[in-house]
Amino acid sequence: MARDRSQSDDYTGPLKRLLASVLVLVLIAIFVVWRIDSPRVERFRAQVVDKVVPNFEWAMAPVTATITLIRDFQSYQSLYEQNQELKRELQKMRKWKEAAVQLGQENARLLDLNKVRLDPRLTFITGVVMADSGSPFRQSVVINIGARDGILDGWAAMDGLGLVGRISGVGENTSRIILLTDATSRVPVTVQPSGQQGLLIGDNTLAPVIDFLENADAVRPGDRVVSSGDGGVFPSGILIGEIALDPGGRMRVRLAADYERLEFLRVLRHHGRERILDPGNLILPDTTPEAAATVPATGGGADG
Repeated sequence: MARDRSQSDDYTGPLKRLLASVLVLVLIAIFVVWRIDSPRVERFRAQVVDKVVPNFEWAMAPVTATITLIRDFQSYQSLYEQNQELKRELQKMRKWKEAAVQLGQENARLLDLNKVRLDPRLTFITGVVMADSGSPFRQSVVINIGARDGILDGWAAMDGLGLVGRISGVGENTSRIILLTDATSRVPVTVQPSGQQGLLIGDNTLAPVIDFLENADAVRPGDRVVSSGDGGVFPSGILIGEIALDPGGRMRVRLAADYERLEFLRVLRHHGRERILDPGNLILPDTTPEAAATVPATGGGADG
């Protein structure tokens, strides 16, 4: 068995070397032929290519498929990068769109303020709402104008549509506005076109109650409600809202002011007949025994 194995090795080794030598010589010959610059050799090369290359399409198919796959992958990677870039651009555009919408709404509200028709004798100053201290028990906002701007307690404040409330508390740079919806708010009003006088009473809802009407039967839902000017605190003729009925049949006022978007408020400079020195007594007068004792008695004079 050892002898047969050695004889096979004696034949296989020289045969491998012979085949390798022949392959090298063939490759060298092909290289030399392919490098010769001669018209006759060029025709020979063309004939070889025409005969051999079409028969090797099956061998080139995997190469072609691999090249196509690589190109598709490169194209996919490029599309992915472009998609990510478009997403970033879209996000930026959404931010710009939101900013544009907010600026458009702000501009519309400022234009509404400019369209409000007021008594030409009234002047005004516009402030920006800084904080909203609304709660179930108190409805008020703070604006960025105060004593330095000449603001006084009791002056009326309105947005681009209607009356919002009154100044109640003035600082150097800020002021507080008690809204019409606050439970302490009481505003004398006139219902048009009937001319009925009444009192708008805040109850911490967006539709305050109107009460103490002279003739409630003359008032209809949809009637216009304006300030009457009684008491000399508010100027007359400022739009407040319109009459509406709640499910219980009670008359309320649907406010014209947009309480959901109080950003800019116009404070009316109204130097009425009465100047408010103590905003705490604007709604209810002091009824303590000491105050009652200071009221002079009325009646007949003493006998001489």
